[in-house]
Amino acid sequence: MNSEHTIQVAFVGNPNCGKTTLFNALTGANLKVANWPGVTVEKKEGTAFYKGQKINLIDTPGIYSLTSYSIEEKVTRNCVMEDDIDVIVNVVDASSLERNLYLTLQLLELGKPVILAMNMMDIVKERGMEIDNHRLPEMLGNIPVVPVSARKRTGLNILLHAVKHHYEEDVQALVVKYSDEIENKITMVTEKLCEKYPELSFKRWTAIKLLEADEQMIKAYPVDLPTVLDRSYEKEIINGKYKYIEEIIEEVLFYKHSSKEEMTDRVDQILTHRIWGVPVFLGIMALVFFLTFTIGDLLKGVFETGLDALLNGATALLTSMKVADWMISLVVDGAIAGVGGILTFLPNIFILFLALGILEDSGYMARVAYVMDGIMGKVGLSGKAFLPMVLGFGCSVPAVMASRTLEKEEDRRRTIFLTPFMSCSARMPIYVLFSSIFFPDYAAAVAFSLYALGLVIAILIALIMGKIKKGDSAGSLLMELPEYKMPNARTIAIYVWEKVKDYLSKAGTTIFLASIVIWFVLNFGVHGMVQDVQESFGAVLGHWLEPVLAPAGLGLWQIALSLIAGLSAKEVVVSSMAVLFGIANINSAAGMAGLSTALAQYGFGPVNAYALMVFCLLYTPCMATVATIHKESASWKFTMKMVLFQLVLAYVAAVIVFQAGSLFL
Repeated sequence: MNSEHTIQVAFVGNPNCGKTTLFNALTGANLKVANWPGVTVEKKEGTAFYKGQKINLIDTPGIYSLTSYSIEEKVTRNCVMEDDIDVIVNVVDASSLERNLYLTLQLLELGKPVILAMNMMDIVKERGMEIDNHRLPEMLGNIPVVPVSARKRTGLNILLHAVKHHYEEDVQALVVKYSDEIENKITMVTEKLCEKYPELSFKRWTAIKLLEADEQMIKAYPVDLPTVLDRSYEKEIINGKYKYIEEIIEEVLFYKHSSKEEMTDRVDQILTHRIWGVPVFLGIMALVFFLTFTIGDLLKGVFETGLDALLNGATALLTSMKVADWMISLVVDGAIAGVGGILTFLPNIFILFLALGILEDSGYMARVAYVMDGIMGKVGLSGKAFLPMVLGFGCSVPAVMASRTLEKEEDRRRTIFLTPFMSCSARMPIYVLFSSIFFPDYAAAVAFSLYALGLVIAILIALIMGKIKKGDSAGSLLMELPEYKMPNARTIAIYVWEKVKDYLSKAGTTIFLASIVIWFVLNFGVHGMVQDVQESFGAVLGHWLEPVLAPAGLGLWQIALSLIAGLSAKEVVVSSMAVLFGIANINSAAGMAGLSTALAQYGFGPVNAYALMVFCLLYTPCMATVATIHKESASWKFTMKMVLFQLVLAYVAAVIVFQAGSLFL
């Protein structure tokens, strides 16, 4: 074996089989791990070494078959068919072996080296199941079968050993024997492929796909056999595979009674109940936001103290160095105050992602799509469309990308249109600040109401769009619900760290630059640097927008300018206000009191504050999200229509909230 050659390995498996967790364990890569299909929407790469051999691992999207209906199936199929892929590691959930083996048989028909990584063997044992690991490889063409546990990090070296010693072996594709009619047709198509495409590597597999009327294969390898390829034989081929899977299961799987499975069923009677499922979900999310505020507020004092010390220290240092006053103002009032004000919200963000990570890894979030399937079906979408929307509670960018899991282009676009209405973590600092100032006794409830409002508006818009488009009703959602399990500390740590790292990265780049820009537009005007902020470029721009925003209760030039700055990133709304109102530590008790006093001078009260939060909930998403929407939709027209619609909707909603609220308060 040539150890200088880097072995290219594709990780392939069903959603929820633990494939990405195993990939993380082998490479140390910090990738997102969740309990629903479609999170891994692009292949990710990492490197592992075994006894001097370099192995490049590619993590592909979770799929159920190599039939390319959805984008994730196309990505995975294209990956495994590439010539430079040396080995396929098929990760299966050993506790659901029968469901996983369909993809295994398809991979084996490719004729490439395949290793079966039997993941979740710890769950197999807990369930009282037994798998004959000697008979199983025999029935799969004597391929290596390696029991592993990604969560407990067992069997990893054995798996790498199998990769190193299996990729150069001469592989004979496992041949599933179909009916005589199908086998005769496969033979005739294969002979034609050999004649027309002699360099083709996967002749039998391609012949089977042509018989299944696979559009991609028909386009790539057309053959003139009208009497053979007279219709789709997909159903017969699928039945043939499942017949063989039944034989395998009968020979290798021995099942005993499982108390853990009973526990999952009992819990699901409540959490996935057709009536109580939705209220339970809303109650769980309400608890998440209660913890986000209560625990987060207890921790943020440390950050506030640190920011005060940094501001005072920076001012004293720069003054002692006889730095010009304008430079001191730029550094202290612009950069440190803007970025530092955002960092004081880090405890709230941390608690939010910690709670969401626990819900995901426990297996609950997979049930949310199932619970919401009935509601989504009434608006013309399946529960699968709700999965990107749930992701939107974290960040709109990966949420928009997750729409790729939907098969129909129209469904993808509608889901992309709805996803930004979910309150991403970037909006959290706005909710925390204004609900704490103007609704101190009900801050968590007010913040939760905004999350719920975004969800309700998204569903209403989906209903209206469904009525206008008059498309086909979505079918029922079919998906595997994993067993409940104790959340894995390492998996959650990776998830939370990735989110916190993104937040810190944004604070160090986008928010830093936005704070500097805001400082400049407030300190410079047409005649250069100004002493009176009213003469600055920012004040002029803000004053132009005051009459437009006045009906929404937002007719202050500082608020107008903050909302414009928020187009770069929603957190910038808060950092901009810190700079605009000259508040060094805006999230501290003194900072919030200072902002409240400054706003009160203009008659800005609780109704104005709620209107502002509603506007921030609904208006144009950040530039990163807009760029992602354009990339995923491949249409500037669609993107601009969406941006303008959200801007108008935010304005109308804020006007309604302010005008209606002013009648009662």
